[in-house]
Amino acid sequence: MPFEKVEQGKLADAVVRQIELLILRGILQPGERLPSERELSERMGVSRPSLREAVSALQRKGLLTARPGAGIFVSDELGAQFSPALTSLFASHEEALFDVIAFRRDIEGLAIERAARAGSDTDLRVVDAIFTKMEAAHARRSAAEEAALDAQFHMAIVEASHNVVMLHMMRSMFELLKKGVVVNRQVMFRQRTTRDTLLDQHRAINAALQARDPVAARAAVEAHLDFVEAAQRLQVRADRNEAVARKRFEHEQSR
Repeated sequence: MPFEKVEQGKLADAVVRQIELLILRGILQPGERLPSERELSERMGVSRPSLREAVSALQRKGLLTARPGAGIFVSDELGAQFSPALTSLFASHEEALFDVIAFRRDIEGLAIERAARAGSDTDLRVVDAIFTKMEAAHARRSAAEEAALDAQFHMAIVEASHNVVMLHMMRSMFELLKKGVVVNRQVMFRQRTTRDTLLDQHRAINAALQARDPVAARAAVEAHLDFVEAAQRLQVRADRNEAVARKRFEHEQSR
């Protein structure tokens, strides 16, 4: 766990500060359970009364929440800026669909540039480890696992950018990202796009990032999302054409 012993001073304030930073930096995530009071006090080197004072302060701020019989958790509300209803609305309307892709292109392009320049070696190892898992899922032909890892891959790049506003913005729409990845893959497979093509695009993104080439990394992300957008536009056109063809067919049958 990421907790450290606190410095001297008012211990409760130091505990509050440390847990706030762990949440701000995305290390502690919405819905995550904290260790038990005994374990946490030992890890942080503070008394239980000081720890309880800090936890109470964080609860008043809305950062932590108590669940009777279960423990103390990071508040779910920190990751709930996009409600399930709004996520479904975005996924089901053409206008929002292309806005989401454009938003991702802008944010992820900026994020990977920052990650290539400022990400630590460990950040880049995380991204590379997820890509390795994608390759393994691809070899097993595990489409669902590969799609889930696809979303994690893109999220890890944002995390590696070390911009906390960008991080929490993308975390708040992670469900939308996961749903979008699944839908995008389904659409592209209907158009005979191979899983190999998508894996190669992610390989190019990873390779440029591991080389710490911000220009090539951004270009690879943008090329991938341009490909996704083109596939979606092609499918929208095909669906419209099919709807018109069905009306013509129904009309012909009724004559």
